[in-house]
Amino acid sequence: MSDLTTEAPLEEEFGGRCTLGDWLDEWLGLCSLRGLRQTTIEGYRRVLELYVSSSLRESGLGDIQPRQLNALYAQLLTGGRRYGRGGLSARTVRFVHTVLNGAFTDAVRHGLIDRNPAAAADPPSRRASQAPVFRTWTPEELRHFLAAVQNDPWYPALHLAASTGLRRGELLGLRWADLDLESAELQVIQTVVQIRWEAQLSTPKTPKSRRRVALDRHTVDVLRLHLVAIQAKSRGQRLDATSLAFPSPTGGPMNPDLFSAHFQRLVRKSGLPRIRLHDLRHSHATHALAAGVNPKVVAERLGHASVVITLDTYSHVFPTLQREAAEVVASLVAESGPLQGSDA
Repeated sequence: MSDLTTEAPLEEEFGGRCTLGDWLDEWLGLCSLRGLRQTTIEGYRRVLELYVSSSLRESGLGDIQPRQLNALYAQLLTGGRRYGRGGLSARTVRFVHTVLNGAFTDAVRHGLIDRNPAAAADPPSRRASQAPVFRTWTPEELRHFLAAVQNDPWYPALHLAASTGLRRGELLGLRWADLDLESAELQVIQTVVQIRWEAQLSTPKTPKSRRRVALDRHTVDVLRLHLVAIQAKSRGQRLDATSLAFPSPTGGPMNPDLFSAHFQRLVRKSGLPRIRLHDLRHSHATHALAAGVNPKVVAERLGHASVVITLDTYSHVFPTLQREAAEVVASLVAESGPLQGSDA
């Protein structure tokens, strides 16, 4: 990648002809200079490498037309899967468009092109790209799973995920210094991310992700037993402030994908409907809302930037809650008896 600190025009850096591929490589570097999270940049890089064809990459940046992008989106929708047959979801294709649109917008800003071809393209609509309703476990299914994996070495981590709704990276980044078992709470201070298969410590996803989360008594007991087991393995070696609560076998951060794969093996053995590890978080939130916990409290526990995100994400829960509310209010009114002066 070229030196972005020079004052030379960007056109000169590309030898007079800038291809889309040249600019995308340069653009990812600009994203890094802006301070975007490394995981975000790697997500962009992966999408561009997987789904932008080599022929489009080799095209001149200023030669690309909206119809070429439309052809790319159509191809991805019908046969874009890298493994197996079939197309990508509308949600994924729209994300490809979003990344390309950002790159073209910056190319206009830098004077490399006069117009953004993505602005006139036709990606899948926002409505068509909405995330599907995720699968969650019922409280009974969750109890069955936790009972089935109680002897697994990763049981304490899975129990904590189910009882708090922590994100995968937050769970794996948790240190013993972040756990206050006497006060029955934890702090989310750091997270574990995966950069090209390497597990690394990073900052939480958003400012709201840095938070305190209350723990129930049973979860505290599970963590106390886990701490005793960890201390026994350390042969009296004292845990310091940086000691992870759920480290890899080598003592460093656990690879997030390996943790998810282990969870999937346990799900298959349990015989329960298949869900993702992240769906333990969704299950926790769904159960809390169904139990009548205030959505703002749920948003705080999950580390959402605002309660609006919580309400949008779990909107499917609220029709049931509305029906229950209608019955509760109706029962209160009915208890007062017929209105005075009525014919009843």
